[in-house]
Amino acid sequence: MTDVGYTLSSEEHGPDALIEQARRAEEAGFDFVSISDHIHPWVTAQGESPFVWTTLGGIAAATDEIDVGVGVTCPTTRIHPVNVAHAVATVAVLLGDRFTFGVGTGENLNEPVTGDRWPEHAIRLDRLEEALDVMRALWTGENTSHRGDHYTVENAKLFTCPDEQPTTVVSAFGPRTAQWAADHGDGLWCSGPKGDVVDAFDDAGGSGPTITQLHGCYAESESAAVDTIYDSWPNGSLPGELGQELPTPKHFEQAATMVERDDIAESSTLTDPDPEPWIDSFETAVDAGFDHVYVHQIGPDQAAFFEFFEDELAPVLA
Repeated sequence: MTDVGYTLSSEEHGPDALIEQARRAEEAGFDFVSISDHIHPWVTAQGESPFVWTTLGGIAAATDEIDVGVGVTCPTTRIHPVNVAHAVATVAVLLGDRFTFGVGTGENLNEPVTGDRWPEHAIRLDRLEEALDVMRALWTGENTSHRGDHYTVENAKLFTCPDEQPTTVVSAFGPRTAQWAADHGDGLWCSGPKGDVVDAFDDAGGSGPTITQLHGCYAESESAAVDTIYDSWPNGSLPGELGQELPTPKHFEQAATMVERDDIAESSTLTDPDPEPWIDSFETAVDAGFDHVYVHQIGPDQAAFFEFFEDELAPVLA
């Protein structure tokens, strides 16, 4: 059985709106929500980027049953893993077994803001491995000291701690990192229906939830949806590793000048107001091996998407 989720896009909405969207997603019948963790939006037009851990406290108070995930946090550079572990532990107490913690190696857009250099991917993975060791030690509730290649911890102890280790799911864009996720995580987090990534995770002995995100914009017409994406989310059409390597929203805006409306219309981003392409995309993700599939409604009109989901998608996806 596949769980169906909804994206809480921190880059596009303020904290009050995100909390209300989580409540509305629960009312609409979504199985889970996933919230992004950024300090910057991708482009200035998106306009927001609240502190995710504060927002999660509001979501915990506003919802009763819906599962909640962070998709995903980089616990290595912008915030020391001791502080991330502290935040995760508190949220895990508030949400209980409803909470899933997603981690990844981050993007240049968000992580070097404290002055650290942005290293190559292999070093970022090494940092993530050590950060996971630190956080898992702290989540035992025991006094923790650590002296590693990247982090030092002296006599740290979390007094507010969940009864069990939080489920920690690792983000991967390709098969190689998926193999790493199988060794170090409690599941796989991905973007798009990438069957080769799930296969690599499974072949490496990975277990736990397999989560992926679909992007789209429901609007009155396909052209209106394309216009909204062009204005609000052109970064989604940038090729290759630019999403990990560009350092500021201004650089993303410069790169996005290469994106045409036709690029969006011809991409895998969902723009058709007919429900069939949306349902087909969910089915493609399920066939690729994902057991958690969540959708990102791009743009300000979330209310229309909730109605579309309740009227057209939920009866079929259920």
